Amino acid sequence: MLSNLMLLFISILVSSFIFTTHSYNNKCLRHQEILLLQLKDELIFNSSLSTKLVRWNESGECCKWHGVECDASGYVVSLQLDGEAISGGVGDSSSLFRFKYLQKLNLAYNDFGYTHHIPKGIGNLTYLTHLNLSNAGFVGQVPSEISSLTRLASLDISANSLNLEHPNLEMLVQNLTELRELHLDGVNMSSFHERKSQGHIISSHLPNLTTLSMVGCGLYGPLPQSFWQLHSLSILRLDENDLSAVALHDLVSNFPSLATLTLSDCRLKGCIPSTFANLTKLIHVDLSHNSLTGSLPSTFFEGLSNLFHLNLMANIFSGNIPQSLFALPSLLELDLSYNQFNGTFQLDNFRSLPNLTLLDLSGNSLSVDAGNVNSSSYGGLQLKSLSLASCNLSKFPDFIKHLDLKALNLANNQIAGEIPSWVWGTQLDHLDLSLNLLTDMQKPYHIPACLQAIRLESNQLKGELQLSIPVESQLHYIDVANNLLSGELQLHIPFISDVRYLSLSHNNLNGSIPTFLCNATHPSSLDLSGNILSGSIPPCLLANIFALDLSRNNISGNIPDIFPMDCGLNYLDLNNNTLEGKIPKSLEHCKWLEYMNVGNNMMNDTFPCMRTSTLRVLVLHSNGFHGHVRCHISWPNLQILDISSNHFSGSLESINFSSWMAMELPGDEKLRGGP
Repeated sequence: MLSNLMLLFISILVSSFIFTTHSYNNKCLRHQEILLLQLKDELIFNSSLSTKLVRWNESGECCKWHGVECDASGYVVSLQLDGEAISGGVGDSSSLFRFKYLQKLNLAYNDFGYTHHIPKGIGNLTYLTHLNLSNAGFVGQVPSEISSLTRLASLDISANSLNLEHPNLEMLVQNLTELRELHLDGVNMSSFHERKSQGHIISSHLPNLTTLSMVGCGLYGPLPQSFWQLHSLSILRLDENDLSAVALHDLVSNFPSLATLTLSDCRLKGCIPSTFANLTKLIHVDLSHNSLTGSLPSTFFEGLSNLFHLNLMANIFSGNIPQSLFALPSLLELDLSYNQFNGTFQLDNFRSLPNLTLLDLSGNSLSVDAGNVNSSSYGGLQLKSLSLASCNLSKFPDFIKHLDLKALNLANNQIAGEIPSWVWGTQLDHLDLSLNLLTDMQKPYHIPACLQAIRLESNQLKGELQLSIPVESQLHYIDVANNLLSGELQLHIPFISDVRYLSLSHNNLNGSIPTFLCNATHPSSLDLSGNILSGSIPPCLLANIFALDLSRNNISGNIPDIFPMDCGLNYLDLNNNTLEGKIPKSLEHCKWLEYMNVGNNMMNDTFPCMRTSTLRVLVLHSNGFHGHVRCHISWPNLQILDISSNHFSGSLESINFSSWMAMELPGDEKLRGGP
């Protein structure tokens, strides 16, 4: 009887515990809620860009606040605060480090401005299993406190401005034996010895890694034998390192589980082994910007049925593109540009790749045949980006009209005649038709609001330019240089404009500079050089300009003396005009000015001694500058000074030439031809 009562009591107790646990599941504890609100008050963030922190308040269950997760007992175990425009407020004593049971912390894609260190208080979070501080703008030494987070399974401190010295890499990871994912992209390993031994350090202490990303970490020399023991790797990113001593065969042989392999800009040489097809789990491959040679093996793509992304651009591959490529139904992106592939290529082949969204064959020795240009059968393709620059095209491939492209590049072909109106599409954001034989634009045409860049440079477009940019346009980049455009400039730019680069150089445009060019709402670059424009410089043009080139025109008058206090001007070229007067005093507001050329004008002034430490090029030749050349300002970056053909007098003793350090030859080098 007693035993039955005991069993009943235990049963009631267990039931009560289960009920209690269930009732409080994800119910935020009051002291955790207070900590969350304290953390929000401490953090400095842009409320207009925040989607999580800005919505934290005392109403509602705090475990359901955006970016917050709790365990069954109501303790906060996950804070996902990535992309919250946080710029400060995380010190060593921050409330953040009082969440003692926190397991996952994500502060990626914030903006600490490269002025904040990773706080040492991070070491208090001993329950952490996932820590992501990538792309957040942290600076300085990686704190040793991270090495005490022995439960970490994933660590990402990539894309900051961080150093690993004290602790070094080995000190950092020797206690992190649970790590499965390690991201160190861009972390500076200052010791040459350590940069050579990184592979050994990682394989010795972290044998069970599944993800390793060390882009731009200074890896050097042959990888140690122990590195090939990381057989569990499924993601390997070693871009921008010197792996010239590494053979691709070793990668193929030792990492059978690879799903992602990126080795861009690693100085790789040699051929791709036919055994590459044995990596049957591959999804993403990037071997671009290397010196890989030979033809692609016919068996290269056999077995890679899961491949989504393939980037082989900027190598030295030659021969034909193998037919086995067209048997990859999952392929989304294919970039074979800037190699030495040759022969005639039938675009019909890609109809067997219905999921393809990006295709780039530019810069080879291919002659691309668009097949039956009257066929609408291409309409089933999902292509969004098509680049066929330097592909020996003589006309616009008609199948393009059946696609809904976002980017189209047909530069450097032999396409003649007018630009058909259907080229503009509805979703196009980048269009490059430069270096062809185009003469006109078919009308009517409609520039889609999402278009960001137009490049029509070096064609034979003639007559007046009558581009009408819609008010809602996102157009950033317009280049119509080196054509036969004439008459007055008739480009219609709305008052609220997003244009940031406009080049109409080397045409035959005349008349005055229109004031609608002042409508840009962002610091912009304007190149009108090599025309026959006349009149004066509109003062409004200088209010919001980054680079200005009005050289080789007939522009007269003075340079307006109205450069704003927050001037962002970097490049100014006014040479070969008929400008008069003086160098404006307000130009000293342009603290970032690097290049100034006012040569071949009619200016009458003394030597301009501007307080601009960034200046690299100063050209004053063939004007009426006069007096002594005196300047006590330090120009440490100055590399070119041309004051010839003026009326300067006196000596040059007052010039502090020793401050022009950028003109010095490095080390003990001597000028060519010297003793």
